[in-house]
This record gives sequence, C-alpha cells and structure tokens, in this order.
Amino acid sequence: MYKLIIRPLFFCFDPERIHYFTFSAIRFLNKIPGFSGLCKALYDLNDPRLEREVFGIKFKNPVGLAAGFDKDAKLYQELSNFGFGFIEIGTLTPVGQDGNPKKRLFRLKEDNAIINRMGFNNGGVLEAVTRLKKNNGVLIGGNIGKNKVTPNEDAVNDYEICFEALFPFVDYFVVNVSSPNTPNLRELQEKEPLKKLLQTLENNKLQVTNHKPILLKIAPDLTDDQLIDIIEIVNETKIAGVIATNTTISREGLESENKSQMGGLSGRPLAKRATEVIRFLAEKSNNSFSIIGVGGIHSAEDAMEKLNAGASLVQLYTGFIYEGPALVKAINKKILAQS
Repeated sequence: MYKLIIRPLFFCFDPERIHYFTFSAIRFLNKIPGFSGLCKALYDLNDPRLEREVFGIKFKNPVGLAAGFDKDAKLYQELSNFGFGFIEIGTLTPVGQDGNPKKRLFRLKEDNAIINRMGFNNGGVLEAVTRLKKNNGVLIGGNIGKNKVTPNEDAVNDYEICFEALFPFVDYFVVNVSSPNTPNLRELQEKEPLKKLLQTLENNKLQVTNHKPILLKIAPDLTDDQLIDIIEIVNETKIAGVIATNTTISREGLESENKSQMGGLSGRPLAKRATEVIRFLAEKSNNSFSIIGVGGIHSAEDAMEKLNAGASLVQLYTGFIYEGPALVKAINKKILAQS
C-alpha cells in the first residue's frame, strides 16, 4: 500500500513540508487506541536471533533509523513501532538554529535519491533533552554537531556542551564532522583536529565515570589515505567505532533534473561507495572496532551487503522514505533466513 498509494501521494508535495505533515499524522494516529499495537504487529519482528551486542549495548535487532529523520527527538517513540532496533536523533547543536534557507530538500526520483542542504536545523540540545526525559524503552543514539556560527577552533566546546546535556538520556553518541552543509565542518575530519575533539569527549568527566560508546560519522568522499588516518584515530582515541557513511558531494551517474542542486546526496547512488568504505575500514583495521553501515539501503539485499562487508548494524534514511516501513521487517526477515 505504501509504494502504490501513500508514496505517490506524498511525492506530489514539497519534501520538507510532507516530512512535517507525516510527523503530525504519525503522532495523531498513535493517539488512537490500538494503532501503535497494529504497527508493531505489522512491522516489528521480535526474535532472539536478531539480537546483537555491539560496543557493550544489546540491540533487539540490527536495523536502526539514521540521524536526520527525527532531528529534535519529537517522534522517536512512535517511529520505534515500525520495528527499528534503535533510533538516532539529531544532529543537535548547543543553540537552536534555522539551518540553511529553503528550498533545501530535493527528491531525485529517477535515482531513488535525495539531496539535502538542511544545515543542522534543530531546536537546540536542551529542547531535545526535555523530550528524551519521557523515553519509554527506546534505544537512542545522540548525534551531535556544532553551530554554524561557531568557528572551527572553538568547535570542541560545542560538541562538549551537547555531549554533557545528552549524556544521561542517550545510549551512544555520534560525532558528526562529515555533513557537507555546514561551512568548513568537514575540515574537522583532518587528523589533528579530529583527534583533539575525540580525545576531549573520551576524557570528559562524565565519560570517565560512566562510559558510553562514542562513534565517528564519516564522509564517503574520503580517500584511502584519509580512511587509514581514521583507523589510526579510532584506535588511538579508543572510541567505539565508525558510522559509514554520511551523504556524498559526488554526482556521478545521476539522471534526475535536481542532480545539480548543492548539498549532500543520499539514497541508492551512495550504496556502492558506502559498502566500499565499510569493507576497507573492516579489512584494514582487522575488525578492531564496530561499524554501523548506512547509505543506499533500499532492500534487504542492500542491508546484507553492508553486514557482509563488515558492518555490525545498519541504518536507514532515504530507503525508508522510498520503500516504506516494510523495509525494516524485510531486512530482519532476511537476516533470520541467513542466520
């Protein structure tokens, strides 16, 4: 029903507007008695064989929702009813910001892709915290970034503010230095500034007394030499692992009319490169840290490619929009069939 009726209808409207409309609709429907139970019955696959223990956390299944979908932690409880094993919120910044000017979100229908240049639009970390205080059993990742107006030399302070505010309310952290939509942010992926940032968080007083996994989200556009640097940094700083990958600035092979829009590309065109990065990191590091695979997962087979390449968990974003919530269950059924 989703791909035959709901998606064609939604795709008639502006993608950012329909995103917020969908949030309102899901929230409303979940207030109807029995609706959340129906969602769980349709999409949530509970089986002990799906459980995964990764960086010290037990996940009920290895399929999560990537950051960017529920930036402000407004709908994580309802979204979990679609069968996700975990929800990643954010990217959050210390102070709320509007992000980049609209229009900033574009569908590439012919390519099964999306280009966004949102620019870390969010209400600020403290607003999200008020909602996370109401969490009822959803495993949450906290994706953190810096404000647009914060210069890179002061970026560590922004990450630490978000880290400390979220610390009691999330299960793991993701350091986002790889979005292409905040000016100069990707410069923080360079070896020395990145090492300083990660070491600061690992040495935070909260982290020392009650350790929580920290992961680094990286761009798919890094060279092999830069990926080797990432492996060294992860091993030196002792963080838990890597999320591979964020959106790409590449436009290779695209056919849609929106292909020239500025921003980060996600969806099917990213699948091959994201898998290559996962495999490279896993092989060159001798599987010394955990990897969450994300990028171009539009089918159960796509997810299995990521897992077979070395990912311990996977995340959906654009595939969830194009394929609908049935994709979550399809992936988990495929994992069970091959277990």
